[in-house]
Amino acid sequence: MSSFKVFECDFVNPTHCEALAELMNAYITDKMGGGQPYSHHQRNILIEGLKNHPSKLVLFIAADDKIIGLANCFINFATFSLKPFINIHDVIVLKEYRGRGAGKILLEGVIDFARKKGCSKITLEVRKDNIVAQNLYRSLDFNESDPPYFFWTKYL
Repeated sequence: MSSFKVFECDFVNPTHCEALAELMNAYITDKMGGGQPYSHHQRNILIEGLKNHPSKLVLFIAADDKIIGLANCFINFATFSLKPFINIHDVIVLKEYRGRGAGKILLEGVIDFARKKGCSKITLEVRKDNIVAQNLYRSLDFNESDPPYFFWTKYL
């Protein structure tokens, strides 16, 4: 059984930047991502964009000494509760480490961070057909919003 550790991405550390890009490529090419891997140029944009984003929170999870997953999050401000909140944008665990509890531990790391920062809530979006992820989120007391919300998009 692997020993898991959750920690923040250090964008000065080349190993962390490489792991971020590799994990995102694994996610993007997964059946739930449905995309093409990043080019070298796109990888640089990804890393620089996150590095310079003022409200990013990128947490890694490692099994022993290998980085095997990440959560890309953004810290926002809730105007109703008058407190910060976290939106989880991406949750990634490498395929060979799924089903071992890594995703749950990674999300518990996000929850712990949010509590320490006095956040009012954590939001995320999940594909309707991603039942495995929905079950994981439910196990950590995530639920559909009450009242329910739609996630709408306008592509530019």
